[in-house]
Amino acid sequence: MNAEKETLSEGRFVCIRRSSDISQTSSFVPAPEVGQHGTEGFVTHHARDAYELFQTIDKEPNLFSSAMKTNSQYMHVIWFNLKLNETVTMEQVIERLDRNPLIALTEKTSSSSVFSFGRDHGHFGRILNQTVVAVPTLAVHNDNEVVGYCFTPQDGNSLLSSIAGATYFMYPDSYDERIQSLGHLFFSEV
Repeated sequence: MNAEKETLSEGRFVCIRRSSDISQTSSFVPAPEVGQHGTEGFVTHHARDAYELFQTIDKEPNLFSSAMKTNSQYMHVIWFNLKLNETVTMEQVIERLDRNPLIALTEKTSSSSVFSFGRDHGHFGRILNQTVVAVPTLAVHNDNEVVGYCFTPQDGNSLLSSIAGATYFMYPDSYDERIQSLGHLFFSEV
């Protein structure tokens, strides 16, 4: 894949959020609760946040998201549909995901199984990867759309992003090299 080529045409997401953290005793919802579509242009803040992140590398993808909460305390789950400007095979999708050190792949399809793996094998019980893609849910539609589900370990999103941001602030010319010391804490497979 050519790094200069604009590969992503548009993305659609449904963020299926856990009700509360496993340690919280309040704010639990007893049944799935759908979110409102309120953030103009993006519908939820998730797509807006992703769009603003892409803007830092001078990209402006067409993103749209919806959200809902479920009566779970384990992990957020994201359903995604990524429309590409190129044709792609399932093998290429899996290879690209596997090459990214911040993405873990799994054959598991339950958030409780992925959460349990992190508790048993993760650094202090935490999965630091940005996401865990459930390989059995992946599909290529119309030769250029990648559809599937992934689990989002909140620890990876908040802890790793905070470390990367702080390191970038202190060492803007060498932050990428410096955070590589955390590489041994990521999983390629869950």
